[in-house]
Amino acid sequence: MAFQNKNMSVIAYANGFTLWHYKSDEPISEICKADYFAPIWTLCAVGDIIIIKADDSTCMRKICIVGDKTVRIAELDK
Repeated sequence: MAFQNKNMSVIAYANGFTLWHYKSDEPISEICKADYFAPIWTLCAVGDIIIIKADDSTCMRKICIVGDKTVRIAELDK
């Protein structure tokens, strides 16, 4: 399965920072793969946070790289 835009929403936005929420029936290992969030690369910024509610887990990740059709996420402490 791939990224579903309808499952992504903004919780809060201020000063160029966005707190996102994403819900999926996929496992967290799929959602955390490189460029899973690439379809929304024009909406993301480095430092944004995504709360991910996956089929098997809930976690928070930060957006660490945004580029031409590229979005990479990482654990908050990395």
